[in-house]
Amino acid sequence: MIFVKRVYDRAESKDGTRFLVDNLWPRGLNKEAVKVKSWVKAVSPSDQLRKWFGHDPARWREFQRRYFAELNKKSEMWQPLVEAAREGDVTLIYSARDTEHNNAVALRTYLLKRMKTKAGGEGQ
Repeated sequence: MIFVKRVYDRAESKDGTRFLVDNLWPRGLNKEAVKVKSWVKAVSPSDQLRKWFGHDPARWREFQRRYFAELNKKSEMWQPLVEAAREGDVTLIYSARDTEHNNAVALRTYLLKRMKTKAGGEGQ
């Protein structure tokens, strides 16, 4: 299963393996406080897309479309997240205030679709 959780929320054992999926390190937190297996910056949206979106809910659908197009071009970066989720629970950690319209929520949707395919490949 893949979960999403704000980095400022307390880490719990039920989170499983935690991955930070933001491009920027969360403000005011050190590595010990974040408690993630790894920081997977490469799966975050491009700076251009992130700035365009600006967490504007009115741009959410288009953001997802553009973000998924970016992810399609870098399967080697997100594939390890799919593999980890197939082995056990995974939590995608993010720092945005908006809990419904952020890159981790979109990435979860994308990864779940990839997990439904046999190989989890990018073109499926």
